[in-house]
Amino acid sequence: MFAQILVEYFHKGGPIMWPMLALFFLAFTVILDRAIWWMRLRSRINATRQEQARDALGQGEFASAWQCCANDADPFLENLRDGLSHAGTSPLAAMQLHASNLLEKSEERLWVLSTVITLAPLLGLLGTVVGIMGSFQFVGNDQLAVTKVSGGIAEALIATACGLGIAILCLLPFNFFRKKTAMLRGKLEYWINHAELLAGAAKSHGHDLSEFKAPAN
Repeated sequence: MFAQILVEYFHKGGPIMWPMLALFFLAFTVILDRAIWWMRLRSRINATRQEQARDALGQGEFASAWQCCANDADPFLENLRDGLSHAGTSPLAAMQLHASNLLEKSEERLWVLSTVITLAPLLGLLGTVVGIMGSFQFVGNDQLAVTKVSGGIAEALIATACGLGIAILCLLPFNFFRKKTAMLRGKLEYWINHAELLAGAAKSHGHDLSEFKAPAN
């Protein structure tokens, strides 16, 4: 029953409903992709190993810190692993580069949602204009004029409502994913700065990170 109503309204909305349907499925695919990516990232977090790696780093036990992150998929431990791998050159730069790559992945395809949020209402407005233009063709024609005019207005309203609805449905997850990226950026900055402070503290006790050589894989 509900599906029949949707199909009926879809046909009443006019030809502009087809590109809006394509936009809807495109946005849904992107939202699903981003949701899966964030769930997988969350499942990789290993708070216990992170704490062990930080403790080892602060005590100057760089080999132990390496063992904590060598075979772990935790994104923060991967970040530290990159830093330890470049201990003799620029560990901070290596960690920042890894963080930039991770943040870039977190924002992948969000531009599609941003485009849909802008484009869907414009398509709805186009459907409104087309529907009203079709209605005006029957103004002054007494024969079935009321039916034709009301049909054109209905087409205009349905197209507008669908365009706004798609934009609203995309806006909520878009802002949610942007917020998640901002939070991830803050956590990575904290992690990198904390690691730098711990390495500095270890150096003050005679443990220089630049002398550490990461074991070959």
